[in-house]
Order: sequence, then C-alpha cells, then structure tokens
Amino acid sequence: MAIAMRRPKRKILWLLLAMLAGSGAGRLGYAPGSLSESIAATGSARAAPAEKRWETAAPGRVESSSREIRISSAVLATIAEVLVGMNDTVAAGDLLVRLDDREALARLALAEAQVEDSRRARDDTAQPSAEQVKAADEVSASERAVAAARAALDRVVAARRAGTASEADVADARSAWARAQERLDQQRVRLQKLKAGPDAPLPSRTEAALAVSRAQWTIAQEALEKTRIRAPIAGTVLQVQAKIGEIASPSSPEPLVVLGNRSLLRVRAEVDERDIGKVAIGQRAVVRADAFPGRDFEGRVSAIAPIVGAGRIGQRGPQKSNDVEVMEVLIDLADGGLLVIGLRVDVFFRPEKFDR
Repeated sequence: MAIAMRRPKRKILWLLLAMLAGSGAGRLGYAPGSLSESIAATGSARAAPAEKRWETAAPGRVESSSREIRISSAVLATIAEVLVGMNDTVAAGDLLVRLDDREALARLALAEAQVEDSRRARDDTAQPSAEQVKAADEVSASERAVAAARAALDRVVAARRAGTASEADVADARSAWARAQERLDQQRVRLQKLKAGPDAPLPSRTEAALAVSRAQWTIAQEALEKTRIRAPIAGTVLQVQAKIGEIASPSSPEPLVVLGNRSLLRVRAEVDERDIGKVAIGQRAVVRADAFPGRDFEGRVSAIAPIVGAGRIGQRGPQKSNDVEVMEVLIDLADGGLLVIGLRVDVFFRPEKFDR
C-alpha cells in the first residue's frame, strides 16, 4: 500500500520538472524552432507581460544596411601606410590603406615620359590643329588632371585626419576632383563622336604611336591605383587589421579593413520553416537583446528570402539542431543606436495580418 501511494507522487514530480524545463527554454538556450514553440504555447517570452501575444519568434543578428564590407588588396604588396582607425567615418573613395607604390610610381613616370616623347614626334610630322588630334590631346591632359586631383584629395583627407586641414579644405578638394572627372567624361564623349564620324581621318604612324604611349600611361596609372585601398561606400570603419610592414595579399583570409553603414541598422533573423506563414512584409516586430534587458527595439519586416536553407546564426546554449531549415527575414530598425553590429538578438513578430 505504501509503495502504491509513492508512485503517483513520483509522477507528479516528473510533470513539475518537465513544466519547469519548458518554461525556462528561452533563458537556457534554444535550437531553431524551440523558441517559437515556447512562444506559441505561452504567448510570451523573457517574462514579457501576459497581455502581449507574439505570432512567432526567431533568433537574429544585428547588421548594417550595407552589411559588413570586407576590403582586401588586389595585389601582393607591403603595407606602407594605414590612414584610418576604428570608428572613423569615411566617404566613398576615401583612401584607407596605401601599399608600397615605389615601383608603380616609377612605371608611371616612365609612361609619362614616353607620352611626351611621342607627342613631340607627332607634332613634328602631323597637323596638331586637326579637330580630332586636339580632342585626343585634351582627353589625355584631362586624364592627368583627374589623377592629380585625386592625389590632392587623398593628401587633404589625410591632413584632415591629422588635424592640419579642415572639412572645408576636404570639400574644396572633392569638388575639384569631381569637376575634373566631369570634364574628362565630356571630352571622352566628344572624342568618340569625332572618331565615329564618316569623315574621321585615319591616324598617322606617329599618331598611332602616341595613342599606344597614352594607353601604356593608363595601364601604369591603373597599376598605381591598385596600391590605393579605398572605401567603396560611405560608412564607418568597424575593424582595421592592416599593419604597416605586413604583406597584403589577395588570398589572405583576413580583410585589411571592414566597413559598415551604421546610419541604418537592421536585423537578419532566421525564422523556422514551420513558421514562415506567420511572417509578412511590413509586419511589426520587437527586437530584444540580453545586453539591454527590459529594452525593446521596434522595427518592421522589410524583406523575406524566397528560399529556405540551413541556419547560419549560431544557436545559443548546448542544443544545436542540424536538421532544421530556416528562412532569412530582414527587419529594419526604427532606432537601433544602442545596438552593436554583430550582436545576437531575439526577434518577436507581432500578430498582424497582411495580404500576400
């Protein structure tokens, strides 16, 4: 009789333990799907108020609107100068890292000398007053002017970071470079029209030699530009791994600089495949992070991937499921200033209905 009385008590104990384990799933870690199952069962997460109800939930990671841009070198060369630091704000085209450019500068100087020599030879035998010849000369001069204006802008930007130049100086240098580039574009269009005309004369031998010299100058200028690591977008420097004296290599797994646009943050969430019907474009969502307890970050779903695949965001806790497929969902944040790029978060989707 005593034994029969103890069995129901043991069963009740196991039931209580199972209930406690289920209620703590959100705090002890989850694999994809387990968090959303807990939300569906309880209607809350992380001690959320009982009146709140969530359609589903998913793990996510904070990223910039541009994502992380990992910038590497296109050539094998020694790093000669690092011009930016972490948290620096850069504009598109700003010089970030300068590689050893002594050989490239020498080749460019040789190409410039060959261009000048070929031009003199042309002028001794051809008619420089011809319209097409003058247009080609103007394009060549403008190409050099653009290169010079770009180099001047690089120097002014570096001086501003060093505190010896102002923002107005940078703006003036940037405007001068833009004007030079615009003039070059216009002259190139004019030259192409002249070459394509029905009465366009065939180039003489000296004119052809000059064109070859100018092409070699362009190649040398492009080789020099490969020693300049520039910002592809305007943004914030997130990481700087380049060090003076090290060898930059195109095959290096580590980037020289990592950029991101912190002006607009978003979250990339991974919704369990069983919950994809509960998420829609424009749906409101709440983002929560362990780093900011009690703080909600509002956002809206801006994009939904058209494909389901394996999850890439690391799951928390010891449970890691490899057989659960997920769908990527992007949530634009209204104000994510406190959040840090790369931070893992939880995303809770509000129960709103949208036409698909």
